[in-house]
Amino acid sequence: MNAIDQRRALANRLTTDGYAFLEGPILDSMLPEDALTPASWNRFAASWEGMPVDTYMADGGRYRRRRFAVFSATPGETIHRSAHQPHYQARDYNSLNGGIERWFDPIDPEVADGLTFQALLGFTRSLFEQQAGIHPWHIEAHQFRIETGPDGTGLPTPEGMHRDGVDYVLVLMVRRANIHQGTTTIHTLNGNLLGSFTLTHPRDAAFVNDRRVFHGVTPVVPLQPTEPAFRDVLVLTYRKT
Repeated sequence: MNAIDQRRALANRLTTDGYAFLEGPILDSMLPEDALTPASWNRFAASWEGMPVDTYMADGGRYRRRRFAVFSATPGETIHRSAHQPHYQARDYNSLNGGIERWFDPIDPEVADGLTFQALLGFTRSLFEQQAGIHPWHIEAHQFRIETGPDGTGLPTPEGMHRDGVDYVLVLMVRRANIHQGTTTIHTLNGNLLGSFTLTHPRDAAFVNDRRVFHGVTPVVPLQPTEPAFRDVLVLTYRKT
């Protein structure tokens, strides 16, 4: 199957199933080659190092590190980065941490302007517009690192099974080290299980139609409790404006 047919099949799955899981090599085949050279990818992945701790966790946890950026897309124009702003979710969508403005440190401009990040923005915009039509979009980007160790498990989705209050979501595996579990589960709006999978390798990806399904990720625990253990993902959310 060529890249055009693969993208068409992916868009169809978002329509029929409400979600899709892609292994890294399949996603790679649909991205520009220069975005996936070792130099490009390694610069992108290295930007997860040294991120600040998310201090907004209402459960008191200090297991999540995070950076954030906002972009806008106008029909017929390229995607532009917006002024830095807080992340906000209503409590209807995030009962743990919602209802307040959360100010996170910005994603480094060199990362956001890099070949890998820009390729992912361009691909997801094209994919979601293939599924939903051309629209202006409010796009949010989240770099997450979930850490775990001998003091307890790390929670990729501490709010539990949820929707994000947007139209579409990409969750992209960047790196996982010394952990097991972290299984993504997809449920209908009535709570019935639709499917499950684990993002294991670089660029394994979950695509979610947020209007159609709930999603969540099981806790991660270390394989070797005395060694660093973490899960790095990029999350892109798209909301029609």
